Formats: sequence, C-alpha cells, structure tokens
Amino acid sequence: MDALEHTVSDLLTFDRVCFGYNGSGTVKDLSFQIKRGEFVAIIGSNGAGKSTVSKLMRGLLRPDSGKVLMDGTDISTVKVSALASKIGFLFQNPDRQLCRSTVREELLFSLEYALPDFSKGEALCKNILQALALNGEDDITCMSRGERQRVALASALVAEPELLVLDEPTTGLDYSECTCIMEYIRTRNRMGVTVVMVCHDMEIVLDYASRVIVMDNGRILDTGRP
Repeated sequence: MDALEHTVSDLLTFDRVCFGYNGSGTVKDLSFQIKRGEFVAIIGSNGAGKSTVSKLMRGLLRPDSGKVLMDGTDISTVKVSALASKIGFLFQNPDRQLCRSTVREELLFSLEYALPDFSKGEALCKNILQALALNGEDDITCMSRGERQRVALASALVAEPELLVLDEPTTGLDYSECTCIMEYIRTRNRMGVTVVMVCHDMEIVLDYASRVIVMDNGRILDTGRP
C-alpha cells in the first residue's frame, strides 16, 4: 500500500503502522485517517488490536515501524506530556488514570502538562466541573465507579483537546451513568472535538458513532457507516 497523503481535513493519520507484543494486541501495517470533527468507533473481537491502536494514537505506545501523524506531525517525535493539550485519553478503568485525592487536584494535575499558560487553569477547571456536575472538593476514593469515570473524562477534556480517544468508556457503568457520559461526549463532538472510541457495545456504537472501523487480528477489515 502506498503511503497516505495527509490533507488539511485530516487530524490523525496512521501510515503503515506496525506494533508487536508477545501475545494479542499486535497491529500490522495499519493505514487510515481520522477527519476533523468525526466520531469514529473502533470495533472487533478481543485481541484484535483496538486498545493498542488507541494507545498509539495518544503516544503511550510508539510504532515499531510506520508513523502516526497528528496535524501532519509524527507524534513519536513529541513528548507524551506535550501531547496532552491536543489529545485527551480516557482509560477503560478510571483507577488506572486517577492519581490525586480530590477532583480539583486531579484536574489541575492534568493541566500542569497541558497548559503553557497555567493562569487559565482555574477557569478551565471551573468550566468542566460545572459541565459534568462534579464537586471539586469531593474525595475521589469515596466515589462510585461511574463518578470516577466522570472525573477521568473531565481530566481528559479539561485542557480542551482537539482529539478525544476513549478506550471502552462505558465498561462497568449502569444505564444512567453510561447515558450521562456519552451525551456529554456527543455534545463536545458537536462543538468540534474529534472523537475516537474503542467500544464493544454495538448499541452505543449505533447511537453515537458516525463511522466505524472494524478490526480483526491486528488489521482493518472494513470501515463505513454504522
């Protein structure tokens, strides 16, 4: 396959990306593009490589070969912390993401690396607290799973990134918690944030995604409308 040509409308480009583990999750010669403003779901069986792709997007993993381009820039040349202002990432398990005692401390910690001008930090923190109905003084360790997931989402979005990458955002949530999180994500998408979501729940995919990428055994089988 020839190298993909990056265009102005492309926010993210995978160009012949390969990455290997000893077990499942290996990806092989992946080439695809994510347009600005899209809401893309990545689906497939366990071990298909979906979560690996999401971590490659955020720079948490670096390709063995090929390139991941954000706005035409190879993200392997950029520090992971420097990507925080452009790419928000939500882990499947919020407890792998949260590391501070209170909600406000968690949000301000996320902003330390994302903001060149930290004077805007308090205002951004206040905005996201109001949007997700969170109390900045609440103790994270006393929260339910759904509440912690909202805090993790807030920390991913507080710096107002261009791209939001979600790894199974609704796992372990009840219907009400799931709806709360997904409706807010859709709102941010309609405001211009590009969303890429790894998801096993086909009802969620059908309700929210505008495009689907189907993976199997580390490769893309097909892509199209849900």
